[in-house]
Amino acid sequence: MKWSDITAIAEALYDKFPEIDPIAIRFTDLHNWVVDLDGFDDDHTRGGEKVLEAIQQAWIDEAA
Repeated sequence: MKWSDITAIAEALYDKFPEIDPIAIRFTDLHNWVVDLDGFDDDHTRGGEKVLEAIQQAWIDEAA
């Protein structure tokens, strides 16, 4: 997975952390969880705020 795989990342986070409310997460935690996902293989420094916001929104949509 790369940072651009927003939907796949959100689905993986939803599966890995079903008890987490994605609305209440901090971006520092979200960044760490993304780079720790199995299959994530991208530059860890590229996960900026806009990307993290998109991932968070996709996770919210997945959880709905």
